[in-house]
Amino acid sequence: MHLHRPQANRVRRRDRHGRGIRGPLTPPELPITRSRAQLFDDLVLDAVERLERVWARELANVEFLVEDVPQVPRGVTADDGIPFSRLEASRTGQARIIVYRRPVEIRTKDPEEMALLVYDTVVEEVANLLGLEPETVDPEA
Repeated sequence: MHLHRPQANRVRRRDRHGRGIRGPLTPPELPITRSRAQLFDDLVLDAVERLERVWARELANVEFLVEDVPQVPRGVTADDGIPFSRLEASRTGQARIIVYRRPVEIRTKDPEEMALLVYDTVVEEVANLLGLEPETVDPEA
């Protein structure tokens, strides 16, 4: 299982009043320091890990990615709907499932609802990849 997201370089600098280097206010291991993007990545990883318990062999060559927003191809309008995810499969057996963070965040109201939508989205794309119904991939979904 692979999950990729570009990392931004963070620079520590002196404050403008010369009081020294600014640093984090909380230790990095506390949940409060996690960004929305990092929390969303965790939701996708949780969904993938849950599916890998049953479908480990089938998902061995699948790469999971998180992107902020989909790139809309020419000719597609907002009326066509904004996707939550995309499946890219090649003839060599390599596949990529891309989950889009912002459309999912906008559509949900709370963290539990977001976790359910992320899981349902991943299940649906895995089902498309395997040529199965989502109920077959996860009967509880």
